[in-house]
Amino acid sequence: MGKNPKKKQASETLDYEKIINTPEFKNLVKRKRIFSTPYIIFFFIAYFTLPILTGYTTILENRAIGWMTWTWVYSLSMFVMVWVFTSIYMNKAKSFDIDVEEILKKNVLK
Repeated sequence: MGKNPKKKQASETLDYEKIINTPEFKNLVKRKRIFSTPYIIFFFIAYFTLPILTGYTTILENRAIGWMTWTWVYSLSMFVMVWVFTSIYMNKAKSFDIDVEEILKKNVLK
């Protein structure tokens, strides 16, 4: 789903069973999984660390800047982290989109 989605002709159909069994598709899924897994793990660790630190310690109760405590800094940094991860994935997804188009071109039934 890039910036310029290509219109498919009505006569083109895809054999999805054949596509998911191709080595190219399996390789694409594997590459996507390898790429996204570290980001998912890091996100969940960062996400669940906040309630653990606020619930069981007082480390985030200290003031960071003026009236703002480290809890606020940590929470706001979560938004920045998500924006950065989204940008990284969007850039990487461009190469995935190219691979998807190639796989679809190879498996179009006329």
